[in-house]
Amino acid sequence: MLAIGKRPRVYLSRVPTDMRCSFEGLSVRARSVIEQDPLSGHLFVFLNRQRDYIKVLYWDDGGYCIWSKRLERGTFELPVSDTTHVEIDTNRLLLMIEGISLQSVKKKTRFMLEK
Repeated sequence: MLAIGKRPRVYLSRVPTDMRCSFEGLSVRARSVIEQDPLSGHLFVFLNRQRDYIKVLYWDDGGYCIWSKRLERGTFELPVSDTTHVEIDTNRLLLMIEGISLQSVKKKTRFMLEK
């Protein structure tokens, strides 16, 4: 289970990734494709070409962590975008991992305090 704390940003790469990549390879992709610092504590999401394998890279208190999931049937749905990467919220990431269609989900506006 992926435990998400303190509402990090989630960056999803739309460029297919070689899933043999581990910590170093994914951190390089976070810098080059997503153009963000992998040490920021944010989540960096990568999918393979078939979209049946997902890896999430993030920096925890003392080092990199990778969470991964491979589907035996079906694919992960990508949000619609023309860019190489897209920022999504943690709720959308969890829906995507669970196989819920992102196209049919409608988010209602909620009150949020200004910071």
